[in-house]
Amino acid sequence: MSRRVTVVTVVTAVHAPSARFLPEAYGSLCEQRLPDGWEWRWLIQQDGAGDGVLPYVPDDVRVSFRQGRAGGPGVARTMALARAEGPYVKILDADDQLTPGALARDLAVLEADPAVGWATSRALDLLPNGTTAGFPGDPEDGPVERGAVLDFWAANGFRAQVHPATLCVRRELLLALGGWMALPASEDTGLLLALNAVSRGWFSARAGLLYRKWEGQVTGQSAHTDPVEREARMAVVAARARALGEFGWRYG
Repeated sequence: MSRRVTVVTVVTAVHAPSARFLPEAYGSLCEQRLPDGWEWRWLIQQDGAGDGVLPYVPDDVRVSFRQGRAGGPGVARTMALARAEGPYVKILDADDQLTPGALARDLAVLEADPAVGWATSRALDLLPNGTTAGFPGDPEDGPVERGAVLDFWAANGFRAQVHPATLCVRRELLLALGGWMALPASEDTGLLLALNAVSRGWFSARAGLLYRKWEGQVTGQSAHTDPVEREARMAVVAARARALGEFGWRYG
């Protein structure tokens, strides 16, 4: 008789320039030690078509790969949700790495309290020379109350106190909010603020992600800081979160 397995889905959007980092992301997944009865499945979704990504996709039955029309990382992740299994979805960008134990800590939080809709953790910048650097002002380990992320983000130059690239979220809640926002960037911040508008979250003070800094990352491009586009992105991100809060719908 085969043992019963519960799946946590890991979703990764990738395009050709970042594909070379997939083996390191895969290595960090393979180092995760999950509780008995749990397994991860890795959904890699290429943003656009072409042959530049597939050579870097690991040959592993736990890994599936698809590609589709280009629309940005938010579109790619949302398309990957069609293949998602299990109660939770973990985000892992193609150029980042999980730290040992990160996935098990997320599961422990979400399994322990059904009222917590999502979990985040401390992130460390992974610099080109291989060293790491932390972010100033990380919150304390513990719950993130509903609405707290929007308040902090609005008061601190559109910087959230928890990193959206570290999200692990209940799959049904993610689907109910429509996945990631249809924005050219900041789509993960938009999701984070929407999640916090309707549910409590959690922050783990232990580092759960190595956030790679490199010359090709989207957030390092000049278009990302264009003031006109950035103002529009921030406005719609905030408006969505405020509207959700005002409508009064609550998770859990």
